[in-house]
Amino acid sequence: MEMKIGDINVNYFLLGENAAADEAVVMLHGWGANIELFRSSAEFIATKYTVAACDMPGFGETPEPPTDWVVDNYTDFVIEFIKKLGLKKVILLGHSFGGRVIIKLCNRKALPFEISRLILVDAAGIRPEKTAEQLKKEKIMKLGKKLLGAFPKLLEKMQSMVGSADYRAASPMMKRVLINVVNEDLSHLLPSIKQETLLIWGTLDTATPLSDGEKMEQLIPDAGLAKIEGVGHFSFLESPVVFEAILESYLEL
Repeated sequence: MEMKIGDINVNYFLLGENAAADEAVVMLHGWGANIELFRSSAEFIATKYTVAACDMPGFGETPEPPTDWVVDNYTDFVIEFIKKLGLKKVILLGHSFGGRVIIKLCNRKALPFEISRLILVDAAGIRPEKTAEQLKKEKIMKLGKKLLGAFPKLLEKMQSMVGSADYRAASPMMKRVLINVVNEDLSHLLPSIKQETLLIWGTLDTATPLSDGEKMEQLIPDAGLAKIEGVGHFSFLESPVVFEAILESYLEL
């Protein structure tokens, strides 16, 4: 399905429209992902709830944003997506980058809908302390900007060589967006989250380590952490049976 938000043609799906629950579940994917990764879990949830998910700008089948967006731009986008669907009460489920957007969204005032509960899966939002290797790469990047500023193609090649896998895989526009996104620490917003929050984490996650989930559990006033043993950052894909069992219990499916 497709809808227009601003000048962007947005790819999305809507499942379980005849579900009995008065809450809808809105699923937000992670960086470099798309809504199809959620398809199986969405169909599972749709036995009881209306489920909506969209490819956020720059991912899946939705075009890139018109400028180098920050997290607040994606938050505005998701608010408009939910508003256009006419949903009045939602449970937000976000993986990785999607969790980052949800943290921002829950700190917005006067929303046109109610957020009843949160499910954050291997969520991003806590900026880790930089390792010696990361600090070294940062120095190389800064030096490269000084020396190669007049040679943008050489600078881009150097940045790709020292950047993360996500950075290397991104287009020039999405590289700039990624830099904006990962440099924002949202830890200070966590204590302001009023909603009941279920945290689901893979114990072997290296992208957003388990310590991030434990910190979120401490900082969010009404939060509980469910650990999925032996899996990494895509816990919902790596252990779907356990993941769906957790959802079944929490959402009373």
